[in-house]
Amino acid sequence: MLLIINGKARSFDATNFSVAHLVKSLDLEGKRLAIECNGEIVPRSQFADTQLADGDKLEIVGAVGGG
Repeated sequence: MLLIINGKARSFDATNFSVAHLVKSLDLEGKRLAIECNGEIVPRSQFADTQLADGDKLEIVGAVGGG
């Protein structure tokens, strides 16, 4: 499966792939993230239920603390 993540093509060996699987495979579990898939925000509560398809375009943004 080919996904476009933050403007870069990434290939994954999966056919049944959810946003939750993507987060785990990118080692982003437990981090504060906002994920947009094809122009729509995916709520964290729907990560496991949101299936990805070949060619999907995702933007992943992580929260940065500071002060």
